[in-house]
Amino acid sequence: MRNLDLSPLYRSAIGFDRLASLLDTMNTSEQNQPAYPPYNIELTGEDAYRISMAVAGFDQSELDIQVEQNRLTVSGKKPAEEGKRNFLHRGIAARNFERRFQLADHVRVTDAQLSNGLLHIELVREIPEAMKPRKVEISSGNLLQAGQSEPSGAQAQSARADEQAA
Repeated sequence: MRNLDLSPLYRSAIGFDRLASLLDTMNTSEQNQPAYPPYNIELTGEDAYRISMAVAGFDQSELDIQVEQNRLTVSGKKPAEEGKRNFLHRGIAARNFERRFQLADHVRVTDAQLSNGLLHIELVREIPEAMKPRKVEISSGNLLQAGQSEPSGAQAQSARADEQAA
């Protein structure tokens, strides 16, 4: 993989230091992660994802899934074999692993299932109401006069109610 020099981004962009740091971290951590176990990442809906990992030979009790500060960590630990077995060919990997995934803001793990040697981890992105787009109502009102400020929507409604009551 190529090395990225993010110093121009640090010099000319303000407020993007977290993004640049994330890109830098992803670049270095991807080079250090082994390819085992293989995995897929699927988009299953508009804001839904599934990670499927091939964990053949691992029991549910030997797998661990943890989420901490937007980082998903999946690990598998096989107990040491008690009796020595004599393999003529060993093609099924039974080694311990740890795979990390960086999650975007507001992405959370909703479910995990182990089926037919595949570990399926369901994720969903839930954007808080405060961050969703909202429609702003435009009210019609009098032109502003010098020295007076336009009442807010709630104040204008209150004033209209007072006029109607009088």
